[in-house]
Amino acid sequence: MGDSRGPQAAARRLSRRLQVTLVWEGALVGVAGGGVVTLYRLALSGAERVLRGVTGAAAGNPLLMAGWFAALAGLLLAVSALVRWEPSTSGSGIPQIDAEVEGRLDAPWARVIPAKFAEGSLLALAGLSLGREGPSVQLGGMAGKAVSRGLGRRRGEERLLVTCGAAAGMSAAFHAPLTGVLFALEEIHRQFSAPLIISVMCAAVASDFLVSQVIGIAPVVSLAFVRDLPHLDYALVAALGLVCGLLGALHNRGMFAAQGLFDRVVRGTPATRLVLPFALAGVAAFAWPELMCGGDAIVRLLREPVVPALGALVALFVGKYLFTAVCFGSGAPGGTLFPLVVMGALVGGAFAWGPARSLGLSETFFPNFVALGVAGLFSGVVRAPVTAVVLVFELTGSLDALLSVTLVSVVAYVTSSLTRTDAFYEHLLARMDLDRRIVAPRGRKDLGTCVVGAGSRLEGLLVRDVPWPDGARLVTVTRAGTELVPTGETRLSALDELLFIADEDRLADVRLKLAVMCEPRVRT
Repeated sequence: MGDSRGPQAAARRLSRRLQVTLVWEGALVGVAGGGVVTLYRLALSGAERVLRGVTGAAAGNPLLMAGWFAALAGLLLAVSALVRWEPSTSGSGIPQIDAEVEGRLDAPWARVIPAKFAEGSLLALAGLSLGREGPSVQLGGMAGKAVSRGLGRRRGEERLLVTCGAAAGMSAAFHAPLTGVLFALEEIHRQFSAPLIISVMCAAVASDFLVSQVIGIAPVVSLAFVRDLPHLDYALVAALGLVCGLLGALHNRGMFAAQGLFDRVVRGTPATRLVLPFALAGVAAFAWPELMCGGDAIVRLLREPVVPALGALVALFVGKYLFTAVCFGSGAPGGTLFPLVVMGALVGGAFAWGPARSLGLSETFFPNFVALGVAGLFSGVVRAPVTAVVLVFELTGSLDALLSVTLVSVVAYVTSSLTRTDAFYEHLLARMDLDRRIVAPRGRKDLGTCVVGAGSRLEGLLVRDVPWPDGARLVTVTRAGTELVPTGETRLSALDELLFIADEDRLADVRLKLAVMCEPRVRT
């Protein structure tokens, strides 16, 4: 590791520029991503209105019902053609953004955005049980990539802007900016640094402001939390967390199994894989319309003054899960987060109506357990408990829910983890066929950062004694807010932020090796 001051000074100025420019670039990405997702939400709302109007008018008329099934066949062919045109749009879109941020995928944003937009609108018109959140994250991430390409940014900074776009997409989809920030950091980027957090927050807030001006300030899902539970009832909250953790593991295993079954269909794909979910959508439109689309009809049902019966809640949960599993397993280009939120609400409501009520829980707290079910199932499936807590806080607008929501999220997270079931999006990323890998031009450099963890291999080492990965060069060490120009005699301390430079084509490998060396460990 050399100590030439010229390159170090230039790179240090670059790092400071990044900290400042990422703020306004994050806001720019928020406007771009929020604009795309706002239009997407409007298109989905219009498509669902048309769906319910047409199917409502056709119900009971055999000729019109047959005509609707013929229309579904046309929609199936259109969606299949779009997926063949741009394969990166299949599925929810979140694993693709994970791969983009990790530097393992380079999808063409100019094709992904129009294809995903059109596919989602057509699927909403068809009534498949899919949500808007996954596609919104992908649309936002690709908008961030478009901004990066427009500004001429390198791959390292581009991945940060893709993360900002993902936060903007989630913020606009749920109308929950803090959820967008936490989801992007906890699930997408999986690294925390002050410049990144600030730029992601700017993107999420700018996106939320834009969607608020166009669609309004009402949340997508309005949950109630009447008042804090009596302390004796927190045992029921923990029990709900246990149930949500087990159901979260079963949810993931069932979804993965559905994927495996559809993977066996190899001829005429993707159209042949979409036949079953489109056929079920046609049946649901006339036999059980509450199951169609993301689940807004179920949310409205749960907000009625008269609480649905326990059997109805269980039936809705089973029906919604099976329909969503078929749609998701087929590879249809739609998300599962909103159906997941709806299923969580059903789990919480069924728990309050059944076991909790039999143990003396007052019906007054039914809305509380609906909200707690959302947090618990989200945490058990996605394994992002902090995001689950913040999501329910934003959907309820009540700090009274903080303690019980945290408890149910943590218990669900631990329970689901103990079943040795893969986290949902990590599994999807692992099984992706990444056929568009990054091939960076040789000789181009890019920057990366890592933080020395307490008890890690690097803590206490001199810079000259660190087994740096080939091609990596340490630029600066930020310690307690002060930037240091390292020499071979600089001793690394816990929480030091290391800024390093490496060839673009080796940056991902360098980042992975340094992350392992910086991983915190408990010394015994």
